[in-house]
Amino acid sequence: MRWPLFPVLVHGPSMAPTLRHGDMLLVRRGGRPVRPGDVVVARFRVRPELLVVKRVARLQGGGVWLLGDNGLVTDDSRAYGVADVLGRVVCRYWPRPALLRARETGHE
Repeated sequence: MRWPLFPVLVHGPSMAPTLRHGDMLLVRRGGRPVRPGDVVVARFRVRPELLVVKRVARLQGGGVWLLGDNGLVTDDSRAYGVADVLGRVVCRYWPRPALLRARETGHE
C-alpha cells in the first residue's frame, strides 16, 4: 500500500528563499489537481532519475512546466522541459515548520 503522504529532503539552492538546502517536506500524492503556483515534487521526462522540488509555472503537454524560485539557478524546465508531478508539497516540517501555499509564479 502506498501512503498518501511521504517525506522529501531539499537539496540545493534552486527554491531559495522559499525552501533551503536541508529543509524537510511533507508531500501528498493525489488530492486536488496541481495549479500554477503550487510547489511540487516531480520528475522531468528527459531526466526520470532526477527527483526535484519546484514550483508549477503552467500546465503543458500533459505535464507541467516547472521553475525554481531562485532565478539564478536554471535546473528546471528551462533546461529539462516538461515534468510529471509525483505530489504536492503540503508543509515544511523541519527546521522551520510552515504550510506552503500556492503563489503567483511571476515567471514567463
